[in-house]
Order: sequence, then structure tokens, then C-alpha cells
Amino acid sequence: MNLKNYAFCFLVFSCLFLVNQSVFARQSTGTVSGIEVEGFFPLVGDEAATLVVDVSAEKSLLTAVENFQHDVQTVTGKAPEIVKRAALKDQSRVVLIGTVGESPLLEALEQSGKLDFSAVRGRWEVFHRQVIQRPFPGVEEALVIAGSDPRGTVFGVYDLSEQIGVSPWTWWADVPVKRQETLYVAPAPLTSEEPSVKYRGIFLNDEDWGLQPWAAKTFEPETGDIGPKTYAKIFELLLRLKANFIWPAMHPSTKAFFHYPGNAEMAKNYGIVIGTSHAEPMLRNNVDEWHHDSFGDFNYTTNRERVYDYWDERVAESKDIAAVYTVGMRGVHDSGMEGAGSTEEAANMLENIIQDQRGMLEKHKGGDAADVPQAFTAYKEVLGIYDAGMDLPADITLVWPDDNYGYIRRLSDASERKRVGGAGVYYHASYWGRPHDYLWLSSTHPALIREEMMKAYQLEAKNIWVLNVGDIKPSEYNIQLFLDMAYDAPAFKQPEHVQEHMKEWYRGIFGAHGAAIGKAMWRYYQLAFERKPEFMGWSQTEPTTPIHESAYSPFLAGDEVDKRLQAYQDLVSALEQIKPGIEAEQFSAFYQLAYYPIKGASLMNQKFLYRQKALDYQQEGRLSAADYAKKVHEAYDDIVKETAFYNQQLADGKWNHMMDHAPRRLPVYQEPEMAMEELSAGIPSVQVSMERGGIAEGKLPVFNNLTKREHFFDLYLSGEKTASWEVVAKPDYILLDHSSGVLSPSGQKEERIWVKVDWANVPFSTAPLNEEISIQVDGKTITVPVELTNFQGVGSDLFVADNGQVVIYAENHSQRKANGKQNWERVDGLGHSGAVMQAAGLKLPSVEKDFGRQASLTYEFYLDKAVEEASVAIMALPTHPVTDENGVKVGVSVNGGPIQLLDFQTHGRSEEWKQNVLRNRAVKTAKEISLKNGRNTLEVFWVDPGVLLDVIKIKVHPELEEGYGLLPETKP
Repeated sequence: MNLKNYAFCFLVFSCLFLVNQSVFARQSTGTVSGIEVEGFFPLVGDEAATLVVDVSAEKSLLTAVENFQHDVQTVTGKAPEIVKRAALKDQSRVVLIGTVGESPLLEALEQSGKLDFSAVRGRWEVFHRQVIQRPFPGVEEALVIAGSDPRGTVFGVYDLSEQIGVSPWTWWADVPVKRQETLYVAPAPLTSEEPSVKYRGIFLNDEDWGLQPWAAKTFEPETGDIGPKTYAKIFELLLRLKANFIWPAMHPSTKAFFHYPGNAEMAKNYGIVIGTSHAEPMLRNNVDEWHHDSFGDFNYTTNRERVYDYWDERVAESKDIAAVYTVGMRGVHDSGMEGAGSTEEAANMLENIIQDQRGMLEKHKGGDAADVPQAFTAYKEVLGIYDAGMDLPADITLVWPDDNYGYIRRLSDASERKRVGGAGVYYHASYWGRPHDYLWLSSTHPALIREEMMKAYQLEAKNIWVLNVGDIKPSEYNIQLFLDMAYDAPAFKQPEHVQEHMKEWYRGIFGAHGAAIGKAMWRYYQLAFERKPEFMGWSQTEPTTPIHESAYSPFLAGDEVDKRLQAYQDLVSALEQIKPGIEAEQFSAFYQLAYYPIKGASLMNQKFLYRQKALDYQQEGRLSAADYAKKVHEAYDDIVKETAFYNQQLADGKWNHMMDHAPRRLPVYQEPEMAMEELSAGIPSVQVSMERGGIAEGKLPVFNNLTKREHFFDLYLSGEKTASWEVVAKPDYILLDHSSGVLSPSGQKEERIWVKVDWANVPFSTAPLNEEISIQVDGKTITVPVELTNFQGVGSDLFVADNGQVVIYAENHSQRKANGKQNWERVDGLGHSGAVMQAAGLKLPSVEKDFGRQASLTYEFYLDKAVEEASVAIMALPTHPVTDENGVKVGVSVNGGPIQLLDFQTHGRSEEWKQNVLRNRAVKTAKEISLKNGRNTLEVFWVDPGVLLDVIKIKVHPELEEGYGLLPETKP
């Protein structure tokens, strides 16, 4: 094949590969072709190349090679032979797999000058892949996969599996492979980079309603629990995702990891590093293993000897496995440590406890405790103890948690970043606890995960990353994203990369449908960012409260309820259109990775938003209220049906007992009671309900020629009588989407009429125009008052006041001013408005003086009259101080006036914090602001690094009725 034909074939293959195969072989730039290309290594040609490993290869590598053999057979139908050799001869083509420093075959190749492993040797989990000719006498060609250590080799093997079209999620999400008859591997040498984070993995948690019953009843009934068979599949998934670390399941429903000897043995066989959560020191599962009746109190002050022996026994038992030991002490489960009378006393106790624990490590593991990986997680009350002056040995990794809702509570300051043990992050994609669980659907926004974890990476938290994934399913994409970032953080430096990552992930699985599915899932995360499905009942837990009415209003902002329902319906409709084109073997993956979460979230919103309509409309006396109550029950029934399909029919029952639509049986998951009252006699048959939220009582919101909004009014039946209606009078420039209709108790019981204005024909007036729409209903007249404001001479670059407020999205500033490294940077994809402005310069100190020199954002807006007492509400994401040396403040000045400091910081689990995380929004208000007629200027100053500005509301009317959702900007 000449060079021209080679280039053409390579280009064609590359395009096909990007469309049909997963492109997430992190850092892997090698290429596998399904057609023969000159110079490419024939992994599978007329026959499959032989897989060669050393006779001394460890179990984790042999397991990976066996899985690779199966992968090749799944793709091509041909199974490569696996041979274990100390020497090679008389082999045509081989795939030689080994670990540098442990493989005599690789050592022979390096000594002969065929290969150079200097870029690999001594590094952490690095692999090298290269094709060489005639490596040994009698061997024509070899594809070499060499690792710097056993896991590096394993990653090299699974990287090639992904290249040939086997997704890491082939088993866990039923992602099919694309079958090909032949496979050819590009010969160019490839050396991976070291992973960005040393220990990266997942925490199996709150497994009571998914993973544990599924394992016990469906996948591993012989154990009746999460046992070695289940962990083997989990460990394989982690390795295929290039992860290496796990905190095992530990709830009361599950026996301790070490209860089943096969679990630890399986970890050794796969090369997975074992750790334990923040509440489980020294690899102990207190919930299952601490027996109070026989052991006494879990109290190191009053019961030191028994607690010591309890830990010491586990260290002795685990001395030969790869582990990161959690040090310190909390309560038996997720609670505070017993025995301390004060925070200072607790700090002293922890110092002594950790000293004893390190002694155990030295006794059983040998050598210096500093050489044994250890972690201290500053979770909940432990952060306060650490801050009380606790002396933590510098070699222990300091693991910073998020607040359970995706916002990291704190990261290392300049002195902490010098710790030799480094830092890490414990992050939640699933949570049980107050203010409310989110254990059902995975809905933490990928852009938030990226922003928080990349912030952690910039501040040197690179030693341990652990993601609380609940039951693994349905958190597949967020697991993929988190572990991809942990493996190759620099690839995610730019915020927009995360959206592209999602699209490519779905494209790799679903081919031509992937872009549309990825787009729908991104919107799904955006809607959940505004309010998670699990939070739609406006209830809380710990203590558990009943459901409450929704803050979404059917009367405000163009009907917030309908808008949200329609947004979800659009997603469901998009997937319904895609579904017929999904191949049969792709359907299971399609249902798990897109359809069920979107459909479930849509139905949960229907359940509560139709409930809100029913309640509000019942108060108005609408005949249709009972119809909405019926829809509530239908939505609940559909959630039950979809979940039953997931468990019992999908993939022939493979996932039976995995999905539970009502974890912990909290009120939000139950079928709401809908007691509808009988309509009172004597009420007029037809009534009008107008959109609210304006500054004029008894009218539609005021229309203006700058924002050009449309508003609505409803005509509805309040009695069992058919009625005809018709608009009989209105100005010509007031336009309606329709002007007549019939309302019937057995048919259409209500009708919405949208009103807009033909501004080109509105007569000029310096004063507001007050008009009416007259509607005749069976001989009676109903009027709808309409007020219009026709602004003149206002520039199109200015925001304006619309119905009592100016709404500005933070990214739409008119000027941005920097001060050295201190700046404001746009973060795309994040926030309610779709982008936020971050106070950049994460390592910079906070500044609360010399505001004239600070980085700032400027916004300009127009008022048609002066206002003496306005307010400026700044909405930010509810982040926490970047370090203990920072806060979460901004400065606000209007028209060059005095600067008001706004502080978004919350403390503990205050009610303010609870509301912030439930709505993903922190709000602070500058008050007593004087505004002038005409152009006004708002300037927001940099004070603390890391603040994420989202939306600004300037309120010029003191009593505005507000809903819940995002309002559109008030700009021409």
C-alpha cells in the first residue's frame, strides 16, 4: 500500500472510530483499526495473536489478560491463546504483557536494545505500548504492553480493550461492543502519563435499597450479601476505569468486608487498594463488627484496651494487603466521638489515638509508620476538632470532604499544602441525611463536580479522591467523569470540556444517537440543579417532615409549573423519538443511562407540580382541579411501573432488586393524598385568572417595549355547565393567540390565552397606557386590564426594570477589571443561568480594603424613575471558603457609592445552609440603595477567591411576589 492510500485509509478509519467507538481511553492516543492498515499490528487477522505473560506474573495481571482474551473474543469471535513463558521462540505474532523489573522477557528486550523502559521505570501506574519487529529469534512481531508496576500493566491491557471497542461499562450498564472481524493496532510507541491523583476510587454507601439486595437476591445468592463475586465485578470496573481504590460497603444491611475472607483475597487478586470511610478507623466496620453487649462502649477513654485490641486485630489480619488506613476515631457509625468533654479535649484524644494506631502499623507492617499510607478525613465535627489545634503527623493524607451536597467544605492553605502526606477529597454523588437524602436518581451536575474537583486539584489535593456513589447505579456517568478527572485532571482545565466529555461518552456508546442523548442528559442535570427530584416535596429529614406545597407557582413568570413540566416532557419526547432507532442490543444501556433517570425525574416533577396545580386551582374553584389531582396518582403509578420494568424485565431480570424508587420510604416518595373538596354552589360558571408577579394589583404584569414579554390569563369553569366565550373588544395592537372557544365539563375545562403587544403600532405616550380586553361569556362581560410602558431612547446595551426588578445573569457584565492574578473568570455550564463568574486566583489572600484596586465586574441598567430604597440581591452558588484563611464575600457598590460587603458563608448545618444546598443557591442582599432616573451602574468587587456569582436581582419595588425558578434577564 502506497503512502497516499495509507493516509486515506487511516483518515477514514479515524472518522469511523470517533463515531462508533468510545474515545475515553484517557491519555491513550493509540489507534485500533477494524481494517488492515500497512504497518499496523494484526491483533486479530486471519487468526488471533498469542497473549504471552511471564510464568511469574501476579494474579491481578493474569486476571486482566483473561478478561482481555474474552474482550477480543466478544469483538471478533476469535479467542487469543494465553501462554505463560519464561522465554519465547517459534511464535509468529505475540502480545507480550509484563511489568518492568518483574518480567525476564521485558528485561531481555531492554538488554538487547529492542526497547527502552527508562521513561517507565520507577513511576506510578504508567504503561508503555509499542510494536517491535523480530523481538526474539523465531518471533516475527510483538505488541508489547509494559507497566511500571502491576497496575500500570493492567491499565495498559484494559486501555487496549477500550480501544478495540469494549466499554468499561459493558457489564455494569450492558453497553454492547461493536463487532469486527479483524483488529489492527497502530505501531507508534505510546507511554502514558502518571495518573493525576494517586489513590482514586469509590465509596459504596447506603447500599440497603440497591446494591445489597441485588447482590443478595439476584447476583450472589450463594453468599446472600455483597461478597467476593460482587466485589470481583466492582474491582474489574474500577480497573477498566483506571481507578485503584475502594471504601467497601458498610451499612447494617451488609456484613463487614473482612467478614467474608474471599473479599480481601479478591482485592489482592485484582490489585485494588482497600480503605475505609471517615467513620471506620483501621479497616474496621464498626456497624457490623463492634458488639456493644460484649465489647462495651466504643470509648477510648473508658474502654481503651478493648478498642485498641479491636483495631490491632484488623491491622494484623490486613498486614499483607494493599491498604490506606483511616486513622482517628468517631462514633460507632456516622456520629461524634465518645468520651470528650470539649473540642480541645477531643483534639488531644485524637492525637493520642493516632499515635497508638501508628504503633500498630509499625508492629504489624514493619518499618516506619510514615511509610504506610494513612488518611484522616475531616468530616462533619472532625473538621472543628482539627481546627482546634490538633497536631496531625505530616505524612498522613488530609482528606477534605464536601458538605454532602457537592460543595467542598475547605481545602489546604499554604502551610497545609507543604504536608508530605498531601491532601485528598471525599465527595458525594449520593447521600443519606439532612436536610434531605438523594439516593434514588444520580443528579449532581457534572459541571459542579468538575469545578469543585478541579479547584481541589489546583490546591494540591492530589493524593486521594473518593466518590460516594451509593449503589453504583444509576451514577454511571458521574463515576466515569470523576475517575476520568482523577486520572487526567489537566484535560478538564477548561470548563467547557465537561460538556464535550459527556457528549463523547454517550456518542461512544450510542453512535449517531449519542449527541442527542448527551444533550438531553445535560439538560436533565440542569433541571435537577434547580431542584433535585428527591427535593420536590419540599420536605426534609432528620427529623423527617411531611411534604409541603411547592415554591413553583402556576401564576408567576409565565407559569413556572408548566414551564418545568414542559422542559421535562421535551426531554422525554426527545428520547421517545430516539428509542425506535436504538438497536435491540443497545436498549438496556439506553434505558439505564438515559431513559429511566429522565423519565423518573419527569414523573417525580409531575407528581408534585400537578399536585400544586390541583391545590392552587381548587382554591380558585376550578373544575379542572380534580383532573390535576388524577394526574398526581398517574405519575406515582408510572414511577412504580418504570421501576418494576427496570428490575424485572430489563436485561432479562439481570438487575432485579437494584432499583428502588423509594429509598428509606421517605414522604417525598409516597403517593400524595389528594382530598379534593366539592365546589361550592352559586359560583359563576366561568372565571378569569391572570398571571401575577407584576407591580400593578388586579392587572396582568406590565408590558414594555424593551423586554417584549408575553403574559397570559386563563378562563376556567367553576361549575358543571358548558360555556362559550369570545373576545369582543381590545386595542388592535394587543394581540391574542386565540380569541374564542368553548369550555365544557366533559371536555376542555380551562383555556389559556397568551397576550403580546405589536409595539410598532402602539401610540407614543410618556405615561403608561391602560387598556382592557373585554370577553363575553354567555352574555356576560369579563374584563382583563392591560398596562403598557413604551420606553423611548434607552440603549439596547442596558438592562431595564421590568415589573419592579432588574434581572441580570452574572456572566453578562459590561466591563471586567483585573488586578494581577486577581480576576473574574467565566465558568461555562455551571449555575442556574448556564454560566457563572468565579473570583479567580484560588491561592490569593482575601482582601477587604482598597476596593478601588480590586478586580471587579460592572453592570449597567436603566430606570425610568428614581428609587430611594432599592435592594440588590446577589445570588451565588453555596460554596464554602477555599481555605481557613478565606471567606465567601464580595463587595457591592452602586453608582460609585459606599461598598457593602456581602458574606455568603454559612456555618455548620444551619437552616440557611440547608436551604442553600436544597436549591443550589446562596442569596445575600445589599439594602437601602438609592437609584437614579436613567443609567445606573452596579460594581461587584473581588474580596475572597472562589466565589461563584450566578444571578443579580435589583429590586425597585418593595413588595414583589416571587416564585422559585430562574427568571429571564430584563434586557432588550
